[in-house]
Amino acid sequence: MVAADTVRRPALALPETTDESEGERVAVSVGGKGFVWSYYQRVQRRKPRILRADVVAIRCELPRKELLIEAAPDVFFDDDHSRGSPAVLTRLAPISEPELAALLAAAWRLRAPKPVLARHPPAA
Repeated sequence: MVAADTVRRPALALPETTDESEGERVAVSVGGKGFVWSYYQRVQRRKPRILRADVVAIRCELPRKELLIEAAPDVFFDDDHSRGSPAVLTRLAPISEPELAALLAAAWRLRAPKPVLARHPPAA
């Protein structure tokens, strides 16, 4: 099981990241672009969304998002608000730390500006 706080550790291990988290709210970016953030669930219509500390949104390409949700619906999901968004909602309890770290690294690569990517090429 992965706790919300442990999302920050692998995310911040990536180069040139910025932690914009506050308390239980997770928000990590690279070059001013977020690649992992907390999920706020709409519980009641016309009421404020509620922070779900057990779920984060991780940036990914739409085809990969669809594959993740189809392959592991107990871990990955979508809701009406995020449908069509290039981020997959991820339940932290069932995901392993290595799988989470791999998803965060892929999200980082999607959001990192070209100069940052040039300074930190992928390992061969």
